[in-house]
Order: sequence, then C-alpha cells, then structure tokens
Amino acid sequence: MTGIGYTAPALIAVLTVCVAELKLLRTGIFRKPAYWLTMVIVLGFQVLVDGWLTKLSAPVVIYNERHTSGVRFPWDIPVEDFFFGFALVTAVLLMWGRR
Repeated sequence: MTGIGYTAPALIAVLTVCVAELKLLRTGIFRKPAYWLTMVIVLGFQVLVDGWLTKLSAPVVIYNERHTSGVRFPWDIPVEDFFFGFALVTAVLLMWGRR
C-alpha cells in the first residue's frame, strides 16, 4: 500500500504529540508566539538541509516512493519529513517545558 511505510508513522507522530499536549501535558505551548517563531526557524534550516539531502538530481538520502505519499515540497523534500520534524521538535520542547 502506497504511503503506509513512512506517511502513516509521520502522521501518527504529529497526532500523538498534539494529543499529548492538548490532553495530558497542557503546557500551553501552541499559544506561545515563541514556539511558533522557533518552528519557523527550524523550518527554514530544515528546508535548506533536507532540500540538499533529498534533491532528486543528486540525492544523499533516497526514499522508496512506494512508502511515501509522493508529495514533495518545496523542491524535492518529502512532506513526511516536515511531519516528523514538527513532532520531534515539539516533543522535545514539551518535555523541556515539563521539567
């Protein structure tokens, strides 16, 4: 099945982090401008690095397209990378905020 290998876990990671914040941790991070500024900064660097790593003209990292959604934006970055990036950075910030 197309997309199940990488897309489903990426979406589950985003949902898990969001549910953890909204139902369990309740840090209020999603209401803080500093969080969204952090995510914009992370996104900027992620696009630069991930764009270079996944460019189809000379990829460093190669994905099996049968395991992704096939959507690549911008340039050649699989959108699933952004889902995992969001989940990872948000989870770290949530844990940091809970200490």
